[in-house]
Amino acid sequence: MSVSPFVPHDFTIPQTLETAEFRLRMLSVHDVVKDYDAVMSSLEHCKTVWGGEWPEGLTLEQNLIDLGWHQKEFQTRRSFAYTVVNPGETEVLGCVYLLPTQKRGYDAEVYLWARQRELANGLEDRLFAATRAWLASHWPFQAVAYPGRKLSLAAWQALPDEPK
Repeated sequence: MSVSPFVPHDFTIPQTLETAEFRLRMLSVHDVVKDYDAVMSSLEHCKTVWGGEWPEGLTLEQNLIDLGWHQKEFQTRRSFAYTVVNPGETEVLGCVYLLPTQKRGYDAEVYLWARQRELANGLEDRLFAATRAWLASHWPFQAVAYPGRKLSLAAWQALPDEPK
């Protein structure tokens, strides 16, 4: 059985999503200082996104390595990590990750987070709504999963994988 690419080769990857409040664009090594600040100021919240210990113990150097990996994955069309910045790009407000999945019945899984201090004002909810609409209107996915949002992380992990 051949493995399908994450997105078709002739699909033009959306470079940005812009609202009056924030902009999504490719996460790159150039974002390391602002991204590190956003992650480190949101440690407890970030742990809830994936249900693990990350980013506990993250160093600036390790963050640079991670951002380089995300940037290369984006360039090779294997996954898509977007930084969420304010309109002036003076601050990272969070991230959105579009990943291929092996879960039966889905063709992508999406994780996102906003700075912990922005949770009370609903930024993450607005980011989620904007991301869902953007994926529905600009991406080729038929069935997108939002683990931890539309389905608990435990329920998501319990779903069967596609047969290999």
